This record gives sequence, C-alpha cells and structure tokens, in this order.
Amino acid sequence: MGGRGTATGGHQQAVGQGAAAGQRRVGGQVRAVVGHADGYEEQAYYRPLWIEEPARRRRLPDPVRTAAVRAVLIIAVTLIQAVIAFLSTLAESWLAFPMVLSSVASTVVATWAALDVWVTRQVWNQRNGVVSEPSSTARSLRRERRRARRQARATERAQERIRRQGGTGQLSHP
Repeated sequence: MGGRGTATGGHQQAVGQGAAAGQRRVGGQVRAVVGHADGYEEQAYYRPLWIEEPARRRRLPDPVRTAAVRAVLIIAVTLIQAVIAFLSTLAESWLAFPMVLSSVASTVVATWAALDVWVTRQVWNQRNGVVSEPSSTARSLRRERRRARRQARATERAQERIRRQGGTGQLSHP
C-alpha cells in the first residue's frame, strides 16, 4: 500500500463488503479514506452509538400529557381486569362475577379518561391558542398579559421602596 499515513498491516476489507463508501476496515476498526493531491490518507472514524434527530412533533402541554398518562394507566388496568375476568370465567372460579362487574365499571372509567384527554387538549388549545404565525391572537394576548404583569411588579416594587423609606417622598399617605 502506498501513500502517506496508510496502515501497513492488519486485515483489510473492500469498500463494498461491510464498510461504507469512503471507508476501509483495518484490523476491525473503520477508517475514513481522505483524498489528497499526493495520495490517500486514512483517518480513524468512530461512528456514534446513536444519532440525535430533531423531534418531529412538539411536546404535549403538561395538562394534556398528565391526562394522557392517567388514561393510559386506567386503560391498562381495565385490560388486565378484562383478561382476569375472561380467564376466571373459563376456570369457573368464584372470582369471575366480581371481575366481570369491575371490568364493566372500569370500561366506563377508561372511556371517561380517554374523553378527558380530548377535552383537556381542546380546552388548552382554546385558552392558549395554536400559534401558527407571528400575528396570532394568542401571541398578542400573551404579550399583553406579560406587559401587565411587568407593570404590576414595577408598581409593587415602587410601593415597597416607599414603605422602606418610611413614607418619605410621598405627598400624602393612604
């Protein structure tokens, strides 16, 4: 093998057999092949264990996520109860009748929990708005609320400063 910095020993694989294009496997280690004007140079190439990809969708709001987790847990318990009711019915156990009754009640609760996720999501969207463009109504409402909170904090700080000074600088006392 000619070229500057190439490996002289070890087992080598062809590019088409297990290593990607532009890579060579030498002694069990993948090396990148970098072209230069006077030859090729091999550099150690370490592939990460995983590659982080940006999320496809935004994270659910906290109240919606809480309702969804609650619904999943309730539905899982309902399914477990239904399986136990079915198996105890097949076994003709005394547990069959109470489990069937609790499965029916649990199904109603699970339906309610699934509806709760939907309603919570709708309420959150209605209160906070779905911001899809800069001129969104929700964004301007949030901006106004922030401005009002800042103004209230500034007023509170000014009142606190007056109280600390013992009322000096005030024309009349309330």
